[in-house]
Amino acid sequence: MKFIAEIDVMPLKEILDPQGKAVTGSMKNLGLSEIHNVRIGKHVTLEIEAENEAVAKEKVDTACKKLLANLIMEQYHFTLHQA
Repeated sequence: MKFIAEIDVMPLKEILDPQGKAVTGSMKNLGLSEIHNVRIGKHVTLEIEAENEAVAKEKVDTACKKLLANLIMEQYHFTLHQA
């Protein structure tokens, strides 16, 4: 079976996000001062072949923990659907 994973990796709320802070400041310059607390992360899409959804979830979780997210500074969330 083929699955598609949509993964969002974001900095932990306790961690300073300099890129998000810079974008928040730029919002004021654009006349969008009502936009606050911008946080910037990354979005990863991948395809995975697995015998079932449980195995696919396990493999995506392993990929996130070992490669896609730095668990000291980031958190991740993913959704999985059959292709």
